[in-house]
Amino acid sequence: MPADPSSSPALRASDADRDRVIDLLRAAVTDGRLDPVEFDERLSAALVTRTVDALAPLTADLIAMPGSDNALTLARTPAAELLTIKEKHGAVRLDGRWTLPHRLALRTAWCDVRLDLTSAVRSGPELVIELRVSGGNVELVLAPGMVVDANELSVRHSNLAITRDAGDGTPETLHVRLVGRIRHGRIGTRWSA
Repeated sequence: MPADPSSSPALRASDADRDRVIDLLRAAVTDGRLDPVEFDERLSAALVTRTVDALAPLTADLIAMPGSDNALTLARTPAAELLTIKEKHGAVRLDGRWTLPHRLALRTAWCDVRLDLTSAVRSGPELVIELRVSGGNVELVLAPGMVVDANELSVRHSNLAITRDAGDGTPETLHVRLVGRIRHGRIGTRWSA
């Protein structure tokens, strides 16, 4: 306990918190972002960590989390079949060299989300983005050759600014399918050069 009674104690980590960090570490070693020795070191630290604050540095360099300590919660199944992003009242940003799953589930409420696919490593010819978005903005940053299909997206009280492709005649290299629903939000595409 801190000596200052006005300061609040550190939040204790639960088994679920530790399991979530261990899943992220396993995904990072599978993706090649961690080598096996560093994975073992971080795994050992995660297993004995007592507070949520002590867990955060173990994955801080593996996840983009600007503006929030817990802006991104990821759940992965083996072989990057599914990546789930859950957030409320925050910001989520994925960019740089990250591995695209086959399906990405976006579960957000009143968030600003930016998914930059331009440098992402593709795991197949199609990416399905399953949206369950209530409020906030979703921006997809895309490269020429990527094609967006929003025919299966249910929209209510929202603004869509989606362009199917870059319009430069580049052959299709990745089909991005938007499915699910968005309510009281905005979703848009932006094309990089």
